[in-house]
Amino acid sequence: MNVHSGQADLSGQVALVTGGAGGMGRVITAELVRAGAHVVITSRDAERGEALRRELGTDRLEVLTGDLGVRRDLHRLAAEFSRRHDRLHLLVNNAGAHYRDRRLTADGVEAHLAVNHLAGFTLTYLLHERLRAAAPSRVVNVVSATMSDTRSLPLPGRPRPVSLDLAGVTDLRELNPAEGFAPFTAYARAKLLSTICGYVFADRWHDEGVTVNAVHPGIVSTSIVDDITPAALRPFRSLIHSRLLTPEAGAAAALRLATDPGLSAVTGRYFVRDKEERSPSVSYDPATRDKAWRLSAGWAALSG
Repeated sequence: MNVHSGQADLSGQVALVTGGAGGMGRVITAELVRAGAHVVITSRDAERGEALRRELGTDRLEVLTGDLGVRRDLHRLAAEFSRRHDRLHLLVNNAGAHYRDRRLTADGVEAHLAVNHLAGFTLTYLLHERLRAAAPSRVVNVVSATMSDTRSLPLPGRPRPVSLDLAGVTDLRELNPAEGFAPFTAYARAKLLSTICGYVFADRWHDEGVTVNAVHPGIVSTSIVDDITPAALRPFRSLIHSRLLTPEAGAAAALRLATDPGLSAVTGRYFVRDKEERSPSVSYDPATRDKAWRLSAGWAALSG
């Protein structure tokens, strides 16, 4: 493969990549196809996905369309995938979004939480049987180091990990409330929840041959960067993007976790690019893990 040091032959394997038609997801999709995998992608825009299929010139790319922020669409996407495929060897929960304001999905969930955590959680949860049938199989959650430092600029001083207190929470719609809402913090909290629940998946599926890991790919030049850039720095967006990782470089970290034979038994870990790191301390708290899992699984199980 072109974007990581190993050589992987994925012939006969089925992969699902969320947000697979643009940015880093587009690179991941292309590299998996080139490695021989049959790749299914999710995209809100069917034509964008079909354009990628034509560009790659392959019949090993399928496009499923839907809104990852809507629970009903997630159930439909999982059901459609399951009708077409009885096994899933690789799930890359790549899709992510950052918004400049607070908005709610059709389900009444804050949008950062819905897209950056619940989308990947729900698909992973619903496709468990397909992952288990394909074992050894892998789940890669693309997360963000912002959960370890919610300061939008890397200033000197101590990092400021995102806060997460689930003690009194009974419904996920209570998270990221309007009072005191900060988009960057809401985004980081969603990525933290994705990481925490990934740890729980890894623990639960440890003996089933399904590995689950999280990766921060670095600060990649995508549209999310435009949204999180402070207003005073927006005139310098071109310069900022020129200093960031390309989507190809960012994809390499996710592809390594997805395909490196040396990582086939590694599970329940968090990587910053190619280096294993510790996520925020709250992510290792048993009570927080249990509550995050129960809230997320309860939401994901509902089909309406």
